[in-house]
Amino acid sequence: MNDSLKTSVMEFPQDFPIKVMGEQHPEFTATVLQVVQQHAPNTQETDMRTRPSSKGNYISATVLIRAESQEQLDNIYRALSGHPLVKVVL
Repeated sequence: MNDSLKTSVMEFPQDFPIKVMGEQHPEFTATVLQVVQQHAPNTQETDMRTRPSSKGNYISATVLIRAESQEQLDNIYRALSGHPLVKVVL
């Protein structure tokens, strides 16, 4: 494979929003933030916005991180996707 095809089209560092959805749970927001902070330690609670679904069964959280690399983003997506409270990561 050509090495130029392996490089990311994204430039780093950059601010990058990660949207996470899960069932309504009292620990959802704190858990999402904790998982993200393992890979992006400078992320704060003020970098997160949450919104319940129309029926209140689900919650979405959008976390704005300072992405330093594609590898960092991949690690965050893997960690969130593998967490039992998380249903979808966009």
